[in-house]
Amino acid sequence: MVRVALGTIAREEIEARFGDDLAAGVRAALEHYARRLESGPAPVEFPRFRREQRVETSGADLELSVEPEVRRTLEREARRSGVPVEQLAVHAVFVCLADLERAAEEKLPPETSAVSGGSSSA
Repeated sequence: MVRVALGTIAREEIEARFGDDLAAGVRAALEHYARRLESGPAPVEFPRFRREQRVETSGADLELSVEPEVRRTLEREARRSGVPVEQLAVHAVFVCLADLERAAEEKLPPETSAVSGGSSSA
């Protein structure tokens, strides 16, 4: 089991991306993060400034069963990062959400992407 305590923003974003089954969305995010750790590209490391912060629980507090290899990968990365698995799990959710956002932006034509700085002038 993996405990995942999400803040409101993370909960709302998971629901927006994965639907009403919050547990399934968070589980998918944890699996995505574990896959990236195992086969790359390596995700952004856990931020140093967040190591001392408390886990926010205003959005949802879940106990999820995950595949044993996913749990082992998360535990190994948590030890390497010097944080509890619960804290790393929240980071994993945000990494997954960022990857989904990046993938959605890459599918937009350059002139419609505010990030690209492109314009649609003729």
